[in-house]
Formats: sequence, C-alpha cells, structure tokens
Amino acid sequence: MIRREFLASLAALAAAPHATWAQGEPGLQLGDATPFTPADVIDRARDMASRPYAPRPLIPEAWRNLTYDQYRKIWFDGRNALWEGTDAPQRIDVLAPGLYYPQSIRTYVVEGDQARPIKFDFDVFDTTDKFPADMPVDDTLGYSGLRLRAELRQPGIFQEYAVFQGASYFRGIGTDDIYGLSARGLALKTGDPMGEEFPDFTHFWIEQPSTGAAQIIVHALLDSPSCTGAYRFEIMPGQPLVMEVQAEVFARQTLTHLGIAPLTSMFMFDDMDTQRFDDFRPAVHDNDGLMIHNGAGEVIWRPLANPRTLQISAFGDNNPRGFGLMQRARKFSYFNDLEALYHRRPGLWVTPGEGWGRGSVALVEIPTESEIFDNIVAYWRPSADIQAGASHRMTYRLDWGSDPAPTAAMPLRVLNTAAGGRPEGGRIFTIDFEDAPHVPKDLSRIDRLVRSTAGDVTEGIIQRNPETGGPRLAFTFTPGDAPWAEFRAQLRLDGQALSEVWLYRWTT
Repeated sequence: MIRREFLASLAALAAAPHATWAQGEPGLQLGDATPFTPADVIDRARDMASRPYAPRPLIPEAWRNLTYDQYRKIWFDGRNALWEGTDAPQRIDVLAPGLYYPQSIRTYVVEGDQARPIKFDFDVFDTTDKFPADMPVDDTLGYSGLRLRAELRQPGIFQEYAVFQGASYFRGIGTDDIYGLSARGLALKTGDPMGEEFPDFTHFWIEQPSTGAAQIIVHALLDSPSCTGAYRFEIMPGQPLVMEVQAEVFARQTLTHLGIAPLTSMFMFDDMDTQRFDDFRPAVHDNDGLMIHNGAGEVIWRPLANPRTLQISAFGDNNPRGFGLMQRARKFSYFNDLEALYHRRPGLWVTPGEGWGRGSVALVEIPTESEIFDNIVAYWRPSADIQAGASHRMTYRLDWGSDPAPTAAMPLRVLNTAAGGRPEGGRIFTIDFEDAPHVPKDLSRIDRLVRSTAGDVTEGIIQRNPETGGPRLAFTFTPGDAPWAEFRAQLRLDGQALSEVWLYRWTT
C-alpha cells in the first residue's frame, strides 16, 4: 500500500489554515435517530454472514478518478468537527472520499440508546481552486474515514491521535509520536499464492463521551467475501495510546488462514544492509524488530529485514503473552532524516485476551526498493480453522507508543544488530544488549548461546560496549553453500536467561 507521502500530506493539510468557511449551517449534520445497542452490530454481522457477500456501490467515477495532487486539494475544515464548540473531550473529523477510497463508509453518532447518521456534506471540506469544480453528489457518496482528536497537551488544543481509513486499516500514535505503522481489523490469506483478501470496515458507530471522560468508544462493522465481523474499540489517548479491542468474526466460508491483530509496517534498510542502497541516511524504517513474549515466558527479538525474495516466518506458540513491532532506534543520528523523523515513529504492542490457544505469530517480509511501500506484516494465526457458519471471538489490547512493550522483570533488550563481510570470508554479526545492574562486571561469567541451522558459526565473544555500557556479542558465520540460515543467540547467567532470545533469518 502506497502511503508514506500520501498520509504525511493529509496530516499536513489537517493542520493547514482554513481557506474558506463552509457554506450554510456549519458543522456536521446528523439524520434521524434510530434505536441502537452494541449487540445490534453483532446481530447485523451474524445476519450478513448468513447471506452471500454483496459489495458496496462505488462512488461516482469523477471522485474515483481524482489524481493524487487533486485529492490533496480537499481537506476537512476542523471548525466543522463533531462536538466542536461543546465541552465534549473529543473531536471527530471526517475524511474525503475518492482516489484510493472508491467506496464510502456510513458513520453514526450514538447518544444513549439512539444512533443518528452523519450526513454527507461537501461543504464541511475546504478546497483550493485546483480541485475540480461541480463534483457529482449522489446517494453512493459518503466519507472515507474518521480522524480522532483530543486535548493531549493543553486545554483547548485538540491534537490528532488516531485515524480509521481504507479497508480495515487504522493508525494511532502516542503523545509526541508521529504516524508510522498501521493496524487492521483482520488479515485474510496474507502471503497466499492466490492473493490476499482485504476486509472493509463499512460502518462506524461513535459513542458520545461524557464530559471529562478520558476514553471514547467506537463500534465497527466489517465485511468481506469470506466473513463479517463486529468490533468494539475503547480508545484512550496518551503515551501510550491504548485501544481495548473486542471482536467477533462470522465465517461465510471456512477460514483456513486468519490473521488476528494484524500489524503493517515498512522496513527498507539499517545496519544489516547499508551497502544495498545508495542513500545519505544510515537507516530507513518505521520499525526495526518483532518482539514476542511467548506463552512459555521466553522473550524473543527478531530484527526485521528487507529480503531479496518474499520471506514468511512462523513462531509457534500456545496462549502468547504478547507480540508487536517495535522501533528501538530512538536517536535522530541513527536515521539523519529531517522530514520523515523515523526516530519518532511508534511501536505497537499486542496483549492478547484469554483463550487465544495454539497458533503462531506470523511475520511476512516483502522485498521493496522504496520507503513508500509497506512491506512488513505481523499477526497471530490460530491453528484451528473457523468453519463456515461458525464464529470466533477475540479480545486484545493495542498499545501505541515510543516504548509500548512491558519492561518489568524482562531480560536484557537487544539494542542493535549489525553485520558485514570479512576479508577472509564469511560474515560477522554483532548484537548489542542494554546494560542493567545485574549484568556482572566480569563478562566471562556470561554464557554464550549461538546456533545456526546451516553453515558454521563460531561460539562468539562478549565485550563491553563503552557507548551503551552493555555487553556486545559478536560471532562469525560461514555459509558454505547454504542459501539461507536461521540464527539463534542468547546471553545466559547461572543457567538463567540474561537476555532476550535473538533470532534472525539470513538469506543470500
């Protein structure tokens, strides 16, 4: 999905000065009220799954044919936001249809047990004279997504912290972060030879928060050829931004490859592959590693890669404690990018609810030559299929922030991984770990565990890194004729894990 320049430009437009005041009565206009309960979303998803899939109508062709530059010439006027001018603790913006968003969503505001639809109104947007005139408006037209804002740093200033737009994609940021990776409601058939299926959020119901409430609740209806779904998001902005997710998926067809809590990111290069790209920046990525806290209590760190061929990895587990895509590189000098500011991109940590059972954390790494493409996907894949006509309930928590993974009682974290060739042949790998009070001054007390599924590896040496204060493990690898190898390394002290388990897949 192309999104680097596009989404960045939309965020800039959201903060741009307003060119004109909306015509007529300002503000989003609501339709007639109808009864609503959260159970209605579940009932609707269940009913839809019992019937064949019916695609939503396309919006008018003129909107679908907008160019990238034309779409950037229309933006929401924040003075028309939902609850603007009230003492509500949140503001909701709507996003324009067109370009990458050929179908509209239906959005409702819930007050008590009543829901009122937000009517489509072209006049809630500002445009420049470069936007096409006389764009058609008919019953198919609606908004393409939602932007959530709250008073994050000072009263009266409502800052953006989450967006729902496109298929079942949504993004969030902790306070002072900038947008990076995305999440999705559901992943289907990711990496399968026949192609991936992308479900859509088709309807949203936004509960009006009470005065002074810290959180907001959004319900969503999901639809796709294979299944439907009912979602509830309880969202609390801050650092980190927290989303409590409840969902129930109803299978139209047997679901053999289901992805729960899917995360989507970008990784182009870092210290592992600096010679591949002619770039003034030493690293380019939204996230640098997959972290897993498995059901057995083991903590795994898997650095991300931009492989030359598609790579799919699966980390088998039973009732995982958590997983996520992290951004541990937090110094500007590591990226040297004044515009993208990759050092401020968030990580995203998934904490499963009860009963996830057996399955695997899947990691998909797709080759890319450009940072505008998302090429990393991670999700939980249950072992059991969901049979047609059956449903699957799931709960989990999403923490978006600069360091959202739990840190209490955790082993030494991997800070950085680097690799390069050796004049005498083979490759050298270095793994830097953080320092901690329980790291012995005498590093010879630390046991080194280094394993490879192919080729030959040395047992490694440990030295103290004067820059970080922590230990560095270095080992050499001679691949021989092996086209790929899986590495496993860890520091241990007195028979116990001192560090995370470092895993990596090397390919030619």
